[in-house]
Amino acid sequence: MTSRVPDRASPPPAPPDEASVGELMTRLSEQTSRLVRDELALAQVELKNTAQQAGKGAGLLSGAGVLALYGLGAAIATAIIALGLVLPLWLSALIVTAILFVAAGVAGLLGKKEVEQVSPTPQRTVENVTRDVEQVQEARHRDHTHRS
Repeated sequence: MTSRVPDRASPPPAPPDEASVGELMTRLSEQTSRLVRDELALAQVELKNTAQQAGKGAGLLSGAGVLALYGLGAAIATAIIALGLVLPLWLSALIVTAILFVAAGVAGLLGKKEVEQVSPTPQRTVENVTRDVEQVQEARHRDHTHRS
């Protein structure tokens, strides 16, 4: 399939001066159909281009994430080497490792606390549906009592 945008440069043929209402309605129907088809084709081309651009952006973001992880590893190695200038290398590596595990533990505890606060049921929706059901039942009850 090509990415060609429909050509609307050529105007539709001019109607004769004495076209019947039936002929005019037929032309209107044909032109409306053509317009809808052209608009759908244009939308398809635009969506394809948008999807391609979004795919490229997602790929670049993924690459940036991988490079950031490598950068973090290099920063950690740099911290170990810097500490190694004043401490034995094994001790500097142990200190950096301990700091990373403490930071991971704190982040994990904070994340767990946030997740525990999330309700698995959509409370507002349940309340709204319950209220709607009650109102329908009340209206039905009122309707039955008025008829009796």
